[in-house]
Amino acid sequence: MKEIQAEKARLVAEGKVKKSEALPAVKEEEKPFLIPKGWEWVRLGEIGFWRSGSTPSRSNSSYFDGNIPWVKSGEVKQRFINDTEEKISENAFRKFSLPLIPKDSILIAMYGANIGEVGVLNIDATTNQAICACTPFKPKESRFLLNFIESRREYYLGMSAGAAQPNISREKIINTPLPLPPLAEQKRIVEKIDELFLLCDELERLKQSKESKRKDLHQSVITQMLEADTQESFQKHFQFLITHFHELYSVKENVKELRKAVLQLAVMGKLVPQDPNDQPASELLKEIQAEKARLVQEGKVKKSEVLPPVKEEEKPFAIPKGWEWVRFFEITINRDGERRPVSKDDRQNLQGIFDYYGASGIIDKINNFIFDKDLLLIGEDGANLISRSTPIAFIARGKYWVNNHAHVIDFTHDQLMYYMEKYINAINLKPYVTGTAQPKMNQAKMNGIPIPLPPLAEQKRIVEKVDELLVLCDELEEKIGKAEEKRGEILDGMVRV
Repeated sequence: MKEIQAEKARLVAEGKVKKSEALPAVKEEEKPFLIPKGWEWVRLGEIGFWRSGSTPSRSNSSYFDGNIPWVKSGEVKQRFINDTEEKISENAFRKFSLPLIPKDSILIAMYGANIGEVGVLNIDATTNQAICACTPFKPKESRFLLNFIESRREYYLGMSAGAAQPNISREKIINTPLPLPPLAEQKRIVEKIDELFLLCDELERLKQSKESKRKDLHQSVITQMLEADTQESFQKHFQFLITHFHELYSVKENVKELRKAVLQLAVMGKLVPQDPNDQPASELLKEIQAEKARLVQEGKVKKSEVLPPVKEEEKPFAIPKGWEWVRFFEITINRDGERRPVSKDDRQNLQGIFDYYGASGIIDKINNFIFDKDLLLIGEDGANLISRSTPIAFIARGKYWVNNHAHVIDFTHDQLMYYMEKYINAINLKPYVTGTAQPKMNQAKMNGIPIPLPPLAEQKRIVEKVDELLVLCDELEEKIGKAEEKRGEILDGMVRV
């Protein structure tokens, strides 16, 4: 510190830096931890010269056709700054009184998306006004300062919170308490950090490589299970999955894929065994057609347009004996004509106890209802038709209101509704969606979807098994999350020690 103070005094005497007001000593309550013997608590403002730049007027393009590097706050994240996107002219440099920040100076982003990020200049440069630059009175301290300020980013983010435009001022930065080690120890600290960071990088590379291979292996096993054309082949791949379960399902991404696989296997007839005593789906289809005909005759539903039978090329997989390929419209009753939207402003005046549904589920409460029966809702529009980040089909229960962004589907058999919820969530709906900017699945497209129809008793077994397995997936995800949290706690404890 004596050497730093002497160097600062020399620069002031030579007129190279301005004399600054002395900063107060670091108080005991500001010291977050004990420091070793030979270290000193100081403030960041004591060990260097702090300043910021500005932005030349953009109205004059000649200001940006020079060769003086000009650093913007977004470029600080490079950590080591070797070049800049833009360079300003000598004229701009003089006209806007920009400082030339020498090589080895530390730059901190004071506001913007990367607030609190820090970098070191490997070139002489100037900066914009969103950066605070420190030129250490002892340049050899640059790397230690870089690591220290990086370690304090959360501290600066906390100081910036709550403002209309979050920022950290030069005043806050220069008053930050700094535990200053001897210069030789700073060098050893920087070398050890570099060594450990290299090990961290290698660990991250190995981790990503392992996870990538695990995901590829998992996807391969699932694909082979889905594509298995014999029970023997299916059991072979299924047994591999069980044998390597713990290795494959130690990451949440694979659990997400497992959910999809459960649904796909279910609707392909591979999740539960078939029972030859079950009434075949052909008989169920006759019952559905008879009930729909009765409802049409009584004027309770409209007669739907007849579509051609499902063609061979439309069938994505072979179905078990006793199942039937049908189209969506053949086994459903569409009640879209009863749904009605309510504007957001009107809903605010109609707060109540009944759920108000849209394309992605419940979006509000309302004091009235349209439907008072459990029905299947399927999102009609929106990005989720393609991305499927959440289930696109869901069952609305009790009394509720539905707007015109969700198809309302009724059934002659309640069990069929539960099966259809699983099926619609299992398949890729992209072939039935029009538009990309505003994806939409209209009633006509939906009506043509091919459906593998199992016997009613098997539908019940399928739904029960799917529900059971999805609960296990939830528990598995929670277990992985807790394990990751525990590893984080252990690491945090090690760091604090």
